[in-house]
Amino acid sequence: MRLWLARHARVATGEGLCYGRLDLAADVHETERAARDLAPVLPAGVRLLTSPLRRCLQLAQALTGLRPDLAAEMQPRLAEMDFGAWEGRAWSAISRDELDAWTADFGRYRAGGSGESASAFVARVAAQLDDSRRGGEDQVWVTHAGVFKAVTLCRDGLGLKAATDWPVHALACGSWHLFDLPA
Repeated sequence: MRLWLARHARVATGEGLCYGRLDLAADVHETERAARDLAPVLPAGVRLLTSPLRRCLQLAQALTGLRPDLAAEMQPRLAEMDFGAWEGRAWSAISRDELDAWTADFGRYRAGGSGESASAFVARVAAQLDDSRRGGEDQVWVTHAGVFKAVTLCRDGLGLKAATDWPVHALACGSWHLFDLPA
């Protein structure tokens, strides 16, 4: 199966903000550019799944506007990780003790005290990936940087024992990556 994973365009907030599940809008012009870049490479009628967050819906709608043969389906499992009480805070404002506790037990620690653990997040994305693989059809996902990293972990069969296991490479805002995955 081929999976085009597209990340939403840059959000219209300042740099350094923790915004996993916050429903922020993306830059309109960058969203349009991202859609123009991706639309011509997608095969006719490919299944399009999108995170329900506004920044992803904007890109999915821009794609379907350029490609009437595509129909976007919202998929909650493609939402970004929930960072709990850290949502909307500058990363620099989160205490060193909180961040150290997170990295010390990265797989199980609930981000922001009430959010999602990295293991639960990866399991959620892995469940969607498994369902998609079983279906065997090519897909495009409009989603987030964390989902890209989770798919990378799943593709490579890597565990999440420590924070250092989390992939360093991030998918840039408004860009896409093609995964060739076994069914």
